[in-house]
Amino acid sequence: MFKIIDGFNFLSKLNFGRISNALKVVSSFYFSKWGGRVIQWGEPISISFEPTTACNLGCPECPSGLKQFTRATGNLKSEFFRLTIDQLKNKLSYLTFYFQGEPYINPQFLEMVRYASENGIYTATSTNAHFLDDGNSRKTIEAGLDRLIISIDGTTQDVYESYRVNGNLEKVIEGTKNILKWKKKLKSKTPHVIFQFLVVKPNEHQIDEVQKLAKELGVNEVKLKTAQVYDHENGNELIPTIDKYSRYREEEEGKYTIKNSLENHCWKLWHSCVFTWDGRVVPCCFDKDAKHILGDLKANSFSNIWHGKAYQQFRESLLRARSEIDICKNCSEGTKVWA
Repeated sequence: MFKIIDGFNFLSKLNFGRISNALKVVSSFYFSKWGGRVIQWGEPISISFEPTTACNLGCPECPSGLKQFTRATGNLKSEFFRLTIDQLKNKLSYLTFYFQGEPYINPQFLEMVRYASENGIYTATSTNAHFLDDGNSRKTIEAGLDRLIISIDGTTQDVYESYRVNGNLEKVIEGTKNILKWKKKLKSKTPHVIFQFLVVKPNEHQIDEVQKLAKELGVNEVKLKTAQVYDHENGNELIPTIDKYSRYREEEEGKYTIKNSLENHCWKLWHSCVFTWDGRVVPCCFDKDAKHILGDLKANSFSNIWHGKAYQQFRESLLRARSEIDICKNCSEGTKVWA
């Protein structure tokens, strides 16, 4: 029921310009896939904008948590965000406020959510929920956020902090309760609240428990997510034993490989992209260190970047040999059309 409500909320934000753009993007992707030659009509259906690279936790597979970025760290500025969104708002359907870092650390985060919402764009973010105090929770509802993904990777403190290093499960639950309380008080249908459970070996025995906890609290949905593990070739203590929740399979010689066949196409490069906090455009969320910079929004318009030489060359490389691109080698996504 809640998924249906969320779906209708998204559809209610579509207009002729956004639908027309989506049709152009989908058709250009399939013509490129079938013909083996890059065709790019339209502009992104979806983007991710990075509010900050800072994070209060120390998750072991996250460069933000490990403080191991090779790129500059900082916060997205509201004025720059507005200028960028003004270029995209007539065609953009979905905006995710997340790439690396904890969004609520940016003091202007909810101001930017409000601006996007006022322009009829479906907005989403992902948070560790440690900053969802009473005040921020009310402001989140009032800003018009459509989807709130709360990372909860354990139902007991010991299991939770085995991955969410330095995290406090009580704060996550308290923050969830605050959001749901203000959602009810303000009689708001949004945000659609999701518990995201990153399935790793230490927590896989708590899958049923997180479903139960979500129901008790009144969370709208639980999503079970597979984990990206950088050093997986020789096995890793994080790789789940439950095969359906693992991105990797064990070969006969005891080595692990990613399940994805890495076909020579990727839907993400036609329908979406990622903006770093300082305005660099990168192909997708797997380029966490922004190694593949396809343009700079502070030096060029987005349309020129999207249809420019660097982007076209990157799309061509995908059609030619996706397995040779470093950020694709640990990717479990990208081959199916976004829904």
